[in-house]
Amino acid sequence: MMQLYFNDELEQMRAQIARFIEQEVMPRGEAWEESGEVPREILRQMGALGFLGIRHEERFGGLGLGPLGSVVLAEECGLSGFGGFSATVLVHTDMASPHLRHAGSEAQWAEHMPAIVRGERITAIAVTEPDAGSDVAGMKSRARKDGGDWVLNGSKMFITNGALADLYFVAARTDPDAKGSLGISIFILRPGMKGFSVSRRLRKHGWLCSDTAELSFDDCRIPAVDMLGEENKGFYAIMKNFQNERLVLGAMAVGECRRALEITKRYVVERKAFGATLMDKQAIRQRLAMREAETAAAQQLVYHAAWLMEQGIDAVKEVSMVKALCGELVNHVTYDCLQFHGGAGYLRDSAIERMARDARIHPIGGGATEVMLEEIAKRWAV
Repeated sequence: MMQLYFNDELEQMRAQIARFIEQEVMPRGEAWEESGEVPREILRQMGALGFLGIRHEERFGGLGLGPLGSVVLAEECGLSGFGGFSATVLVHTDMASPHLRHAGSEAQWAEHMPAIVRGERITAIAVTEPDAGSDVAGMKSRARKDGGDWVLNGSKMFITNGALADLYFVAARTDPDAKGSLGISIFILRPGMKGFSVSRRLRKHGWLCSDTAELSFDDCRIPAVDMLGEENKGFYAIMKNFQNERLVLGAMAVGECRRALEITKRYVVERKAFGATLMDKQAIRQRLAMREAETAAAQQLVYHAAWLMEQGIDAVKEVSMVKALCGELVNHVTYDCLQFHGGAGYLRDSAIERMARDARIHPIGGGATEVMLEEIAKRWAV
C-alpha cells in the first residue's frame, strides 16, 4: 500500500531486511523452534548489516534513525512468521538496549554500546516479576546499599533473552520507604555474577524459539558504577521506553497479520472443496478481504504514531491504541486464517498453527489490552 511516511533510505533498509529474513531466517526458523533459541550467529549477521543499531547513534556504529526505523524492522520481523525470532531481536534493539542509550554514562556507553550494535552482546530487560507485570509499581525486588556496592534480592519472571543474554538491565526498589512507583532504580548485570542465577527456562504456549527465563537474585552484589541512570528514577525510565516498546510490538503484529493473510490467500486459491476452490466461496473471500482492510488500517495507525513520535509530539494515546488494536487484531486474523486451512491448519507442522499460537501473547505482553484501553480513556476530553 502506498504511504507517505517513509523516505528512500527507509525503503532501501526495508528491502535489505526483507531479503535477509527470506534468505536466512525463514528456511531455518523451524529448527530454531525445536532448539528453543535463535543462534547467536544470526544476531551477529544482523549486527554486521546494521539492523541491530537502527536507533543507536553513528558513534556507536548505529544508523541514528527514529521510530519509523524501528517500525520497519519490527514489521519485517513480523513478516517472517516466527514470533520468537522477532521477540529475540526486538527486545534487544528496542526494549532493552535503549535503556543504556538513554541513561548510560560515557563509560557505560564506551564499554557496551558498540558490542550491542554489532550483535556481540545481547541484552535483556528485567522488570516483570511473578506478582508484578503491567503493574510496574507492584515491584518487590529490592537493592540496598552496602559500602560501595548494592546488594540485590528478588526475582524476575517472563524475561525474554533471559537465559542467554550478555547484559541485563534489572529494575529494583532502592528506597524502601518510597510508595508505589517511586524509589525504583535500574542496574546493569552480567551472567556469572555471584548471587545471580537463571532459575529456569520457561516453556511457553508460543514464541518457542524465544529464550524466556525466570531470574533469581540472592544477595547479588552490584558495583555502584553499574547503576544505570539516576538513583530512584528508574520507573520514569521504564515508562519512557514503554512507548517505543508498544509501538514496535504493534508493528510486529501488523507484519504477522500480513504474513498470515499471504499464506492463507495462497492456500484458499489452491484448496478445492465441493467442486470449487475455497476462494470461490463468497463467505471466505469476503472474510479475508475484511481482515486485509483491518490490517491496512492498523498499519497506517502504526505509521502515524511513529511519525508523531519522530516529530516530538506526545503520542501516548495513539501508541496505546496501536498496542491494543494490533494485539487483538493479530489474534482475529490468525484465528480466521487457521479456520480456513481446516484440519491442515491444526497440525504442528503448519505455519499458520504456529502463528496462531504466537499471536496469543500480543494482548498480554508489553502492556495488556485492558491497561492500554485505560490509557486511552484517561485522555478523553470530556
